[in-house]
Amino acid sequence: MHTVFLRYLDEVARQGSIRKAANVLNVTSTSVNRKIIQVEGELGVRLLDRSPEGVELTTSGRIILEHCRKTLYDFEQTQALLGDIRGLKTGHLSIQAIDSVAFSFLPKVLEQFCSAYPGISLSINVGMYDEVQQSVVAGEADVGIGFTKLIHPDLRIVAQKPAPFGVILSIDHPLAERSSISVEDLSAYSLVATPRARGRSSIVDQEIASVASLLKTQIFTNTLSIAKQAILSKQVVGIYTKIGFLDEIEERKLKFVPITDSALSTYRMGVFVSAVSGVDLLKGLFLGTIERVLRTMDFA
Repeated sequence: MHTVFLRYLDEVARQGSIRKAANVLNVTSTSVNRKIIQVEGELGVRLLDRSPEGVELTTSGRIILEHCRKTLYDFEQTQALLGDIRGLKTGHLSIQAIDSVAFSFLPKVLEQFCSAYPGISLSINVGMYDEVQQSVVAGEADVGIGFTKLIHPDLRIVAQKPAPFGVILSIDHPLAERSSISVEDLSAYSLVATPRARGRSSIVDQEIASVASLLKTQIFTNTLSIAKQAILSKQVVGIYTKIGFLDEIEERKLKFVPITDSALSTYRMGVFVSAVSGVDLLKGLFLGTIERVLRTMDFA
């Protein structure tokens, strides 16, 4: 049952006459009647009771008519939405993200989105994971990208992917050939750590509080750029996800080794929006781009 039949049956029902419907549709009565008879044969039921005075829908016809009108309505709404997308020339979105996604994941998203929608401006800000959530809750950002383990109740997760923590170290580090590393294994080495927005503790400190005292943190920094350079220079190692180090890992400059602590292995990186304000057209287009890129990447 394609669009022609849907429109034919809808108009016949409105006019109560095949001839009158054909006049409105600017086609021949024969074309309208033949199409309806064809579908009646395919379905094995009569849709119309025909008489010299006109036509009347059968019970089966009324059921099919409801389907026709719903389908036509949905199709027209889709056409309108596509028209809105084609006509979308200007707009602005605010994105708040954790530092690590700025190095590989987010640039791929921006490349695709800006190419498809050059008239849409974006503001990108980075922050600690709790800052990211608060900015979306407060309406300061339209979209947040960060860890989803402890998600604010006023946020809705749109997409997420496993992003376990592990040890990031230089390719020739003594621990680089290990298949996994325990916290105790790191006690002999200096670390770099990224504190949270509030207090002098990191995600790692909170998750492994019982053994955190074994670790010797030499460098504290709120930016992954400094942490990355410190690890590349072989001064320290770090406990991070792969997300901010994907290029260096692929180039075999750095190595990611899973850490045995189970709490750190359950983290996921996700995309979230306000559960209150919902998703409009502009936000939906950006989220669609994020989801496409996310499917191509592996953070585990």
